[in-house]
Amino acid sequence: MAAVNALHYRFPPGSAYRLNRCLFAIKSDDAFRARFLADARAAIDEMELDDTDSAALLRGDRDALVARGAHPYLVFMADLRLRMEREAMTFEDF
Repeated sequence: MAAVNALHYRFPPGSAYRLNRCLFAIKSDDAFRARFLADARAAIDEMELDDTDSAALLRGDRDALVARGAHPYLVFMADLRLRMEREAMTFEDF
């Protein structure tokens, strides 16, 4: 039974609120995403992330972000939106 529970989705912890809020902003807020692309450190500072969350986000380390409580969907979508901006791709290209 423990193995089954280990695979079950867990709601992100409250401690990851700022991290998830930042990922949501990257995914959904064009102005914030532009600020993030122009100066990621300054944009991250707006969200008041701690050093460990900031470092994982700057590295784009999916596993570290999820381990810190980031919602996997937000990690995926934030990365996709950043890649679309950097590489001039569309959802159809994905």
